Amino acid sequence: MGQKGENTRREIINKSLMLFSVKGYFNTSINDILEETGLTKGGIYGHFNNKEEIWNAAYQEAASIWKKIIFKDLKPVTDPLTRIEMLIEHDMRDYIGSNVFPGGCFFLNMLVDLSGQSKEMSDFVWNGFEGIMRIIESWIEEADKLNMLKPELNRKEISKFIVISLNGTAALYAATKDRSLWQTTISQLKQYISLLRK
Repeated sequence: MGQKGENTRREIINKSLMLFSVKGYFNTSINDILEETGLTKGGIYGHFNNKEEIWNAAYQEAASIWKKIIFKDLKPVTDPLTRIEMLIEHDMRDYIGSNVFPGGCFFLNMLVDLSGQSKEMSDFVWNGFEGIMRIIESWIEEADKLNMLKPELNRKEISKFIVISLNGTAALYAATKDRSLWQTTISQLKQYISLLRK
């Protein structure tokens, strides 16, 4: 594929990502994508076979953007609980609070939109949520091995609680644009994490 073709493909992905973020998968039509990109059907179908393929590419792009934001500067951090606190800040302030996608959290929106409509697609999205829970759980386990935690904490429950809190805030912030919601979530989750320490 030449540079022009690559640019066209990127344009389709980026414009579709914004449409899916605001309208959802099922309310976004190929005609919406045609209108947004200014392409013909041939221009779209020269790169993608169907709307689901476009959505898959948009999902991968959204995941790449999200990962760059939430994992920024975490690698050199040796304290796993500080790493979790930073991830929370990045997710709330730099992803949700910065309105990276116009409809709010792309992944939360897709999970709600696809649930009950396409089990395969909603399971795919849910797998991403489980992935971040596993990462947080592994950092809690690391903290435990470093003898940083109070005894007998349930790592799985802690990681679920953090992810549930983040996504509850994401939904409320998308509806209200009240910055105090994510600011409060950052401070309260940091306080919660501090209580896990010995």
